[in-house]
Amino acid sequence: MSKFWVIVTDVYRKNLKSISFWVMLLTPFLMAGLIFVVGYFAAGGFDDDSTVGIITNDSALVAGAKETLTEQDITLQEFKDVASAQKALTAEELDGYLEVTVKDGMVTGKLTSSSDLGTSVTSTMSGLLTQYQQSLQMEKLNLSADDVATLSAPATFTTERVKIEDGETVSDTSNTAVQTAVSFILVILVFFVVLTYASLIAQEVASEKGTRIMEVILSSTTAQVHFYGKIVGVLLVALTQFGLYAIAFGVGWPLVKAQPVVKSVLQSIDLSSLLGTFLVYCLLYFFLGVMIYSVLAALCGSLVNKAEDVPKAVIPITYLSMAGYLIGISLGASDPQNIVVKVTSFIPFLSSYTMPIRIATATVSNSQIFISLIILALSLVGLTLFAARMYKANVLVYSEGGLFKSVKQALIIMKNEKAHN
Repeated sequence: MSKFWVIVTDVYRKNLKSISFWVMLLTPFLMAGLIFVVGYFAAGGFDDDSTVGIITNDSALVAGAKETLTEQDITLQEFKDVASAQKALTAEELDGYLEVTVKDGMVTGKLTSSSDLGTSVTSTMSGLLTQYQQSLQMEKLNLSADDVATLSAPATFTTERVKIEDGETVSDTSNTAVQTAVSFILVILVFFVVLTYASLIAQEVASEKGTRIMEVILSSTTAQVHFYGKIVGVLLVALTQFGLYAIAFGVGWPLVKAQPVVKSVLQSIDLSSLLGTFLVYCLLYFFLGVMIYSVLAALCGSLVNKAEDVPKAVIPITYLSMAGYLIGISLGASDPQNIVVKVTSFIPFLSSYTMPIRIATATVSNSQIFISLIILALSLVGLTLFAARMYKANVLVYSEGGLFKSVKQALIIMKNEKAHN
């Protein structure tokens, strides 16, 4: 065990000190900051007010439009004709001008500008003209505001989820929306961890093999100990990354929850629905899903001759993980009863993406969840034992025939060892 922990510590320290780890660690914070800045600009932060001219044969439109557009940081100037508006636009006194014609209760508008004013301005103008046309039609048809509200009111439609207990249906008080959101976050996290750490694990396993130093390493420890040590070392790096995220979240949470939007969301959420068996199931699928992909990545890393071949070796892992992610996000969201979702929720490597969504939407029984977890756990154990044996058989084999030839050669060596024993 002492040699095992020496390998784990070496892998952990080496990766923790690397620049790539800190780039990987800080990227979510940089992305969050970028999203905030983009959102701020999209909401009008630091933007100059737009100045738009208007030419219309309906003076009643201008008065109401000026008040409405001022709230949207758009200044409206009235012109008598198009020629004077064009002159102002040429002199760069305007960002654009709007020609509006009102005839028989119908409104026609055309916005001319020297540059793209953006969707915010154009959608505001379009909405303003549509609203004015509706008011004209209300007068023409002698309709009151209440009449229009009644006509446009949607039908009342509610949903209720029930569960069957002792042969009777009772109301299911669990918060499906919250559980579904959590399951989606879990799917994204599994996909993120697999994409981030699959190459790192494979790289670690392949690094010594590429330098032909494995003969020295294996003289003081076994191949299995070296294999397991590499995997555990990288997983501890991943645990450290998420631990730092948890600390940052705990520090920033008081500030976040004080925001009005967050307050309103929290008031509508029943957090108790996240506790209990649902959270346990989510954590189990997250842990087992990350572990089985980690072992597969280590296996792929052991099949290459040098670290430069690792990107090609992990391509199957990327595609397999992407397939599960797309099934879970697309089909799981729109149709959790889809046969593809049901079948993949029992298939290792895919069940971590689809079963949590089925649990959140209550489309699976407890017995099916247990069966899926047992299949996933047994597959993890079986793959780990198989990968360790193949690593032992292949770690000192330097084949130039590619990945499939390495697999074939390792299987032959394993078969010979078994027959010899």
